[in-house]
Amino acid sequence: MTKAADPLDVDFRALHVLMTVHQLRSFTRAAEVLEVNQSAVSYTIKKLRSVFQDPLFVRQARRLQATTRCDDIVRQAERISLEFRQLAAPPDFDPRTVTQKFTIACNFYERVLIIPDIVHALKKEAPLIDLEIIDSSGIGHERLMRNEADLLLGPFERDEPYFFRRDLYRDRYVCLLDPSHPNADGPLGLEDYLGLDHVLVTYGGQWRSRYLIELERMGRELRVALRVPSPAGLELLVTGSELVATVPERLSKAVGKGLRVIDCPVATSIPIRIVWTSLTHRSPLHMWVRELIYRLAARPGASGMISPGGPSRT
Repeated sequence: MTKAADPLDVDFRALHVLMTVHQLRSFTRAAEVLEVNQSAVSYTIKKLRSVFQDPLFVRQARRLQATTRCDDIVRQAERISLEFRQLAAPPDFDPRTVTQKFTIACNFYERVLIIPDIVHALKKEAPLIDLEIIDSSGIGHERLMRNEADLLLGPFERDEPYFFRRDLYRDRYVCLLDPSHPNADGPLGLEDYLGLDHVLVTYGGQWRSRYLIELERMGRELRVALRVPSPAGLELLVTGSELVATVPERLSKAVGKGLRVIDCPVATSIPIRIVWTSLTHRSPLHMWVRELIYRLAARPGASGMISPGGPSRT
């Protein structure tokens, strides 16, 4: 290795690049997530190699592997970054005086069913908080990594240890049909279900519904008559037609006005979760917001609840 560079030349941005490469095991993917040129990532890692006098990453069997020293540095970098964030927070946390910005990434389902209660509760208990709701689409975890969002809300799964998650509840699928539909009186068997003309919600191609994944596992598929990018306006498409739409049960109460709701014969469920990163895991504000959301989801009378549980690594 060359002569060590001055450690004081390393800033939090450089450590964030290191943590991102370590998590994704790819300079190219890290550059995409961080929205910088790959050369900028390579330059930062080269600089850190000089500072720490270690290669940090090596290629084995065509895959990028972190050295033992790199693993230790990343663990310490995560701790240091978190402690600095906590240092920048008010010493005595009081939600009524918080003026920080807090961003939640989610999609249509959560914006219709969960976000309104969260907004009302936050504005009541933390009236000065700068709250923003953004679209997560299929890049919610990347938005967490890029610090574009503080919390991800929805049916999302990732296996990397960089993320934490907590289950709020489980929803199940139901079918929406016009009351005059021949199958509207139910129950609906699988063969009858597969023989119907379906409105398929594609979510812009960014996410696949779990009932579709289960059908694929079974080697079966729907007869799709129409594809739409969002559940918004489904009732207008199904009303007066012989189309059927499959949606989560809770969402059916918002988009199924005037329609018949019957059980979907594909046995699967949707876990609704909150997801965050290790950088905000112990932040007082973030911990308080997460607990507030969990309290709202666990209120008496809420349907489809799962047993309460603590956070887990994804």
